[in-house]
Amino acid sequence: MKLITRSEIESVLNVPDLIAGVEEAFTAYSQGLGEVPPVAELLMDNAEVHIKYGYIRGGEHYVIKVASGFYNNPAKGLPSSNGLMMLFSLATGQPICLLQDEGVLTDYRTALAGAVAAKHLAPKNITRIGIVGTGTQARLQAKCVSEQTGCASVSVWGRTKDAVIACKKDLLDMSLEVNVCESIPEVFAQCNVVITTTPSQHALVCADDVHPGTLIVAVGSDTCEKQELSAELLTRANRLIVDSNVQSQSRGEVFQLRKKAPENTIQTVELGDVIQGNYSPVRSDEISIVDLTGIALQDLKIAETVMSLAANR
Repeated sequence: MKLITRSEIESVLNVPDLIAGVEEAFTAYSQGLGEVPPVAELLMDNAEVHIKYGYIRGGEHYVIKVASGFYNNPAKGLPSSNGLMMLFSLATGQPICLLQDEGVLTDYRTALAGAVAAKHLAPKNITRIGIVGTGTQARLQAKCVSEQTGCASVSVWGRTKDAVIACKKDLLDMSLEVNVCESIPEVFAQCNVVITTTPSQHALVCADDVHPGTLIVAVGSDTCEKQELSAELLTRANRLIVDSNVQSQSRGEVFQLRKKAPENTIQTVELGDVIQGNYSPVRSDEISIVDLTGIALQDLKIAETVMSLAANR
């Protein structure tokens, strides 16, 4: 079995090389080609562990991914996220590759999903990219969405001054133009593409904050307890896009809405169908929301791509 360390993984990570694989993952899922059992998870005080697994029929591998978030770790001088991915032969079950990524691939595959959503759904003329939050995803979403859309102007909001300053420094180091906002409504006043990246358990973004012609990509709400967007905002949105209709029954922003609204009033489309073109173009006056909870096929494709890139290197 091949072992690929975090340093080896980081040496080959390149957004353009990875985008196509992530798109293939969403497409295969929406075509019904993927086998993705329900997410296994351990929820603890200030910590969570997710286990995702799956394969694509006709493919070469299945994947098992463990990803954790221990939110008190930064105070201990440790990263909040960790994990690994394993690829096994779909034909024989033999272990093929252990990617000891320490959570890096999970971080990237989430950010790449945001970039894919922006690629297919962002307004033609992006004023600025808004980032709600100041953690790892704030940085990676800004990087990946900027590279995919060509917009290098970012507005960022965070809960604490120190976190915002640190995030701004890292974004400037990525050659992005950065504006710090004092409030979330200020972010939406400046930006028509906004990515929310926090682990909040109550709504941060209200319906009145958002103007017509805005794309919101919500990546923080990946459990049944988390929520970044108000139910009123989701009800007001013209389009609700999810990575998985099945998972939106048990986690994410749409799940929070399902608890309050009659089922037949909630219409969602999967991102894989959008990528395939099975979706009418978004009008300039519409509000679109993409609810990303993460599917195992993303992990499968990014693990396969990184294994191939490492072998070539």
